[in-house]
Amino acid sequence: MNNISLYPMSIEKLISHFNSYLPLNMEETDAVTKNANERKIKRRQFILQEGDRCKHYNFIVSGCFKMYNVDKAGKEHNVQFGAENAWITDMASFHSVKPADFKNLNAGKPSQLFIEAVEPSVIIQIELRDLVFLFEKYPKFNRIFRVIVENNFIELQNRILQNISMTAEERYLSFLEQYPDLSNRLPNIQIASFLGITPEFLSNIRKNIAGN
Repeated sequence: MNNISLYPMSIEKLISHFNSYLPLNMEETDAVTKNANERKIKRRQFILQEGDRCKHYNFIVSGCFKMYNVDKAGKEHNVQFGAENAWITDMASFHSVKPADFKNLNAGKPSQLFIEAVEPSVIIQIELRDLVFLFEKYPKFNRIFRVIVENNFIELQNRILQNISMTAEERYLSFLEQYPDLSNRLPNIQIASFLGITPEFLSNIRKNIAGN
């Protein structure tokens, strides 16, 4: 069994995260440390902006992020929140680069999304070419990330079903179930944007729930 205490705390958390899916051996653990980079992010700092290519898969060690689109009227529409032990990235842009173009910084599909820190945060970033290397050299990572992507797809599928079949109150209760630690860390306006309702309507829903 590997000794993760030999590594920086942020890398330890990433390794523990991987170990929760499949235990890594020492060689695989060392490969993670060589192909992942820590970044400290300030509140309201972007790690992705619309029009840029998404170059990293981002693991959140601490803090909180929102991923959103801005429509033509300038209104934000939150697509995803991410906090500790979650991954956040624009998959469409991140995986749009072919292996032959990894060194071409302009290759790939520009993102339509922003990823912004809601709190001061620490993240671990893995570039696409490094992730592909891990997949090819160590098949265990391929299996791990397949489960991560499948879980994210299930969450997205559930959200689509909620939007077409649930009331606003039911969607809010589902949000609390999906993000139990974020209801007190996010302002009403951000949660309301995620739910597709106004902040005032969200306040009414909270009052109704509190009164029951």
